[in-house]
Amino acid sequence: MYSDTRKLIVFSAPSGSGKTTIVRHLLEKTNLPLAFSVSATTRLPRGAEKDAEDYYFLSVSEFKRRIEKGDFIEWEEVYPGVYYGTLASEIERIWKSKKAVLFDIDVDGGLALKRQFREQTLTVFVRPPSVEALRQRLIDRQTDSTDQVEVRVAKAEAELKKASDFDQILINDVLENALKDAEHLVANFLNS
Repeated sequence: MYSDTRKLIVFSAPSGSGKTTIVRHLLEKTNLPLAFSVSATTRLPRGAEKDAEDYYFLSVSEFKRRIEKGDFIEWEEVYPGVYYGTLASEIERIWKSKKAVLFDIDVDGGLALKRQFREQTLTVFVRPPSVEALRQRLIDRQTDSTDQVEVRVAKAEAELKKASDFDQILINDVLENALKDAEHLVANFLNS
């Protein structure tokens, strides 16, 4: 059905915008040839997260060693002492399986991928309906302290200013609509 799956589909957003929910939904769509790019991070697992499935959980020293080896396509220190990045081996693994690579990645990481793979990449910015709605979502998920929520909200305000740098902006106000819009964007890109 899709002739070229050597593509990257990037969903980026401030923390709590719903990008992970959208990405999980897309992965369940059997008509879309997608596979999830597992990012590497130095943060600790949350809840039931599994190593090599949700993230590659690395120590700071191991992450830095892999930076020096050139293993990352993109990486950054998202919060002080907390690194995230995309291993080149992830993209190759997925392309070998004849699927497009689906990312759930922070804003700067998404833009870095777009710079490197310009013609092969669709970048989608998932926008929350408001900063206050975002703050409430972060509080409701109960994974961060009050101070951490405020750090995430401050970062989100800066990230929202970068939305226009993405190919598409998807407003996640009504989840059902956002899911349908995401399916449509991805299918159209894979057909292009």
